[in-house]
Amino acid sequence: MRGFLLSALAVCASVVAQTSVDSYVATESPIAKQGILNNIGPNGSKSQGAKAGVVIASPSTTNPDYLFTWTRDSSLVFKALIDQFISGADTTLLGQIQNFVTSEQILQQVSNPSGTVSTGGLGEPHYNIDETAFTAAWGRPQRDGPALRATAMIEYANWLIKNTSVSNVVSNLWPIIKLDLDYVAADWNQTTFDLWEEVSSSSFFTTAVQHRSLREGAALATTLGQTSVVSNYITQAGNILCFLQSYWNPTGGYITANTGGGRSGKDANTALASIHTFDPAAGCDATTFQPCSDKALSSLKVYVDAFRSIYTINSGIASNAAVATGRYPEDSYMGGNPWYLATAAVAEQLYDALIVWKAQGSLNVTSISLPFFQQFLPSVAVGTYASSTSTFTTLTAAVKTFADGFIATNAKYTPSGGGLAEQYSRSNGAPVSAVDLTWSYAATITAFEARAGFASPGWGAAGLTVPTTCQTSGGGGGTGTGGSGTVAVTFNVMATTFFGENIYITGSVDSLQDWSTDTALILNPANYPIWSITVNVPASSDIQYKYIRKVNGVFESWESDPNNEFTSPSGGSFIVNDVWR
Repeated sequence: MRGFLLSALAVCASVVAQTSVDSYVATESPIAKQGILNNIGPNGSKSQGAKAGVVIASPSTTNPDYLFTWTRDSSLVFKALIDQFISGADTTLLGQIQNFVTSEQILQQVSNPSGTVSTGGLGEPHYNIDETAFTAAWGRPQRDGPALRATAMIEYANWLIKNTSVSNVVSNLWPIIKLDLDYVAADWNQTTFDLWEEVSSSSFFTTAVQHRSLREGAALATTLGQTSVVSNYITQAGNILCFLQSYWNPTGGYITANTGGGRSGKDANTALASIHTFDPAAGCDATTFQPCSDKALSSLKVYVDAFRSIYTINSGIASNAAVATGRYPEDSYMGGNPWYLATAAVAEQLYDALIVWKAQGSLNVTSISLPFFQQFLPSVAVGTYASSTSTFTTLTAAVKTFADGFIATNAKYTPSGGGLAEQYSRSNGAPVSAVDLTWSYAATITAFEARAGFASPGWGAAGLTVPTTCQTSGGGGGTGTGGSGTVAVTFNVMATTFFGENIYITGSVDSLQDWSTDTALILNPANYPIWSITVNVPASSDIQYKYIRKVNGVFESWESDPNNEFTSPSGGSFIVNDVWR
């Protein structure tokens, strides 16, 4: 009888919590939507001075000054608006979308500290709201912006093809999209600042959205008859997909957010990547880290758990219940607080997973995702559970309650007027940092839509496989199994570092950058203090190399003499294990 009462009480509590979230969704949805529109020039009520189609990050001008337009934020915001327009949820947005296209076309051509349109300028993170260059010091380049802008515009282009003509898209939209895709294809493996603008290395979020952009870009190019670029886009997408696998940390059971930075790698970056590369047709594919994949779920648990004990407002919350989450546990910006968009992203990933499980009529528990599911059903075992089973019903209901808990957490710390800042205090939940953050509003809307079962059109993630031979170039590091005349050599070095310091390698062959310190390859600290990278080097060759240190991407020091040296085998793969000297 006692067990029955406890079960009944749990059901009642769940119903009350859902009702609370339903109420928040109903009241906050129009506020969040208006919050976005208020921040878009020229007529948004809080965007004075912004040109048409320009998205301001926030109207805040002091502590912090966010009255700029970021390519990343703008693209994510307009992707959400384009989704609403195409789905029929808001057919009044066409003018705003066209303004966005025109504005981004102008910004692409603005010379800036990252370069011109043809020399790297597309990687510039943000601009003044009058569409002029921001020239002060900043973490640049940031290579996720072009990929995200291409993805937003490709969705709009696909709608235009159906509703106007192919020639219209070829003339008016394809030139803008192609500039971004060409940039991604050429520079995807160059060092980049992460989406938090702090770490210069390779970033999971950036790599994931770059991969998506080239896949859907190749499909669009084919539709438009622009076939000359398709082969290169597909080839580079395969190389990116190969590199994407290297972020997985099997020992820790999570996706490492950045290859540099000296942090744990537990970061909202990975949940954001999962939801912004969600393809409902791909099911629970782990190769592209889909939201319901075992790796993405395992990683989500590790990320969420990292915040349970560090925020005062999370004290006393059960170990399997939702909590407020921030960017990463080591964060100190503005005191290191929960972010509305990060907490919403957790909910959205879970809602996306529920969409797929419902559609496919089953749920799969693997050894990797087992700890995630055991939060809700400790007795669950590895296996596949059809929708007709009680295990499926129990788990999906629990995940829905868990997801709603993250929305409820944001709701608890949303001011009475519904305005969403960037952060809320880790100690008392009061709004912190920039007010009316456009990305906070957009993240809230997309989480609400996922809760209602909405999913954007797929982008070609279904059925992809990692190529057996991968090639990399530039400063981002790489993976591979070797090609003709090459062997895959894994370099491991034990080296302790401080925050912002990273380990690189350079050496005597082209694939090791010919002793260049500028283009030296950054190693991955997923198993810190072991730093690793796999590089395809010439077979049967005498190869010399050294490790170097850089701080925030700036050369610091070589390891001591003599050079490291080995003879590569004639085939297969090879591992060298070193200790920094």
